Amino acid sequence: MKKNILLVDDDLDLSKSVVNYLSSEGFNVVFKSTAQQALQALQDEHFDLIITDIVMPSLDGYDLIKLLRLDSSFSCIPIIFLTAKGMTHDRVKGYNLGCNAYLVKPFSPVELLSIVRNLLKNFDLMIKTNLVNQDFSYTKQQDFVLTPKELEVFQLVYQGLMNKEIAAKLQLSLRTVEKYVSRLFLKTNTKNRTQLVKFAAVNNFLKNRANDGIRTRE
Repeated sequence: MKKNILLVDDDLDLSKSVVNYLSSEGFNVVFKSTAQQALQALQDEHFDLIITDIVMPSLDGYDLIKLLRLDSSFSCIPIIFLTAKGMTHDRVKGYNLGCNAYLVKPFSPVELLSIVRNLLKNFDLMIKTNLVNQDFSYTKQQDFVLTPKELEVFQLVYQGLMNKEIAAKLQLSLRTVEKYVSRLFLKTNTKNRTQLVKFAAVNNFLKNRANDGIRTRE
């Protein structure tokens, strides 16, 4: 399953290079040039990791990470600062605000890749041991029923596909996919795609649709 990375930077040329490099290494990378666009993207899609610049117009990278760390849905998502601000006090401020790694431009793409892989590996381990955010586990007594189509959509969300990609794959309208995703939020008591993916990972039920407590209505 491809990991989804959100890249936030107003340097278009550099961002294009980063997107191309990480994409060639097997990641799905979405680029946004402002923090406002990034916040909207995080509400619409699931991301496993964020790479962000600090110096940006209006909301900067510091503002972005402050907002994310205050939201329980994103309080633990790995965040990398990729910035030209290389002074010690800049790094200290970044780490104090909650970044997981701080890389100064110009940087080595190989080093960035190593950091990305390491953070994702550690985050996956946290999810599997159920140490991230709230408890997304369910009880067998709960009446948890998915229709076959909801299960299909759930599986594709878990695989990292965006709503438009799911619509194309299942030959549905974008609006219909959005409705299915909303139903999944309701049935799993989650608020967004990030929590939905964590729910699936913690309960480990998408690997086997016949798990106890999870049923499909044919």
